[in-house]
Amino acid sequence: MISSVRPVLLLLLGLSLASVGSSFSACRVQIPPHDQVARVARFIAHQCNWASMATISTHKPVVGQPFSNVFSVSDGPHGTSSGVPYMYLTRMEVSVQDLQVDPQASLSMSLAQTDYCRQQGFDPQSPLCAHIILSGSVLQVNGTEADFAKKALFSRHPEMIDWPTDHNWFFAKFNITQVWVLDYFGGVKIVTPDEYFQAPPHRKHH
Repeated sequence: MISSVRPVLLLLLGLSLASVGSSFSACRVQIPPHDQVARVARFIAHQCNWASMATISTHKPVVGQPFSNVFSVSDGPHGTSSGVPYMYLTRMEVSVQDLQVDPQASLSMSLAQTDYCRQQGFDPQSPLCAHIILSGSVLQVNGTEADFAKKALFSRHPEMIDWPTDHNWFFAKFNITQVWVLDYFGGVKIVTPDEYFQAPPHRKHH
């Protein structure tokens, strides 16, 4: 009897600890109020691990047309938000070839990429499922900024460490010139880069 009860007790204990851990995590970080638009934008940028980036295609048969592609991003290790989306790129990649001709692009990130919208019952297209569109350009980074980009990306995308070295990977950032936010009813809201970078992405709750 004792041997059969012990696994059940261990299972219940494990579930209880998991519940406590997830509750602790949930209460530490919360999405900012929708009227604090710049904070919402920073929050989304830090929570999302990937983005859809649209470039102007240089490839036939869609030359000159928008071309959207998925890229892993990070604005810093978890809990250390810079607000700058960093990327690990190779010139072998089709969208990077577009950027070599025209570095201008747009970057979209959504809380639909996290558990938030699913848990709240929000459709990805709903404005309540907060998302941002960043306008700007992609620039290669070097020196200390490249060191930070490496830490930011490799901490959240550890597989990158083992990507083929003959691809000549380099670190880049999305240089933001405008921020568009959809996080509530009433239409898109515009945030300037200054407002965006001055806003804290989240507050910790104890």
